[in-house]
Amino acid sequence: MLRQRVIVTAILLPIGLALIVLGGVAFTLFIALILAIAAWEYAKIFKNGSHQPAEVIVIVGTAALTIGRGISGFQHVDWILGLIIIASMIYHMIAYERGRDKAGTDFSITISGIVYVGWLGAYLVSLRNLPNGAWWFMVSLPSIWAADSGAYFYGIRYGKRKLSPRLSPKKTVEGYLAGVVCGPIFGVAFSALAISQVGGEVGFSLLRGGILGLILAIFTTLGDLGESMFKRQFGVKDSSHLLPGHGGVFDRIDSWIWGASISYYIITLFFN
Repeated sequence: MLRQRVIVTAILLPIGLALIVLGGVAFTLFIALILAIAAWEYAKIFKNGSHQPAEVIVIVGTAALTIGRGISGFQHVDWILGLIIIASMIYHMIAYERGRDKAGTDFSITISGIVYVGWLGAYLVSLRNLPNGAWWFMVSLPSIWAADSGAYFYGIRYGKRKLSPRLSPKKTVEGYLAGVVCGPIFGVAFSALAISQVGGEVGFSLLRGGILGLILAIFTTLGDLGESMFKRQFGVKDSSHLLPGHGGVFDRIDSWIWGASISYYIITLFFN
């Protein structure tokens, strides 16, 4: 399992880093693809529970919100989301007319997936599109990865008390606290790297990197637990098997979408 994780990471990490540096259309389309796959996995999870979300609308709506955010920020995403909601309602009304008695519930699941994966996930693009966004991205996301890795490895070795027995039985309080320690350390480290490249006058400082890393380490675990809630309800272990050793794309980005949105608002409201 660990060997597979390392191999997949070694393949995907250089691609991801190159696109983060490149930014622009290429990065936006890459994130749209990632989120569209996660949206497909989201719909698949609920289909295991005999629900019937509008799979195509969830996927296309997620991609549309992401691309819209990349093109014009928040300027036009209101009408994009409005059209998606209307299209979803029409789809599920037709489904009800054709005999699908739970179409109302299906509609709620469709919209929830688009908003959760698409709207929240699109903050990955919004974060990258900030001034010096590549460096803000490289301060934020590694802090999450460090917190996840610290929690995983320390929890395996020293974890005793369950953090959330129903949602994620393998997570421990000790592992979580180790992650909370690792997050700000990497936030400081990557802030130092950013300062060495662009200077501190553009918003970067070691203190801000540590604060951001700490906040992300504390809260992004909830994104992981949130996805676990979906999977536990329907008896699903992984969102898919697309990434050997990792599970599905949704399994990998569940904490990222929380982290990107939290980072975006911390940076725009307090660090600029």
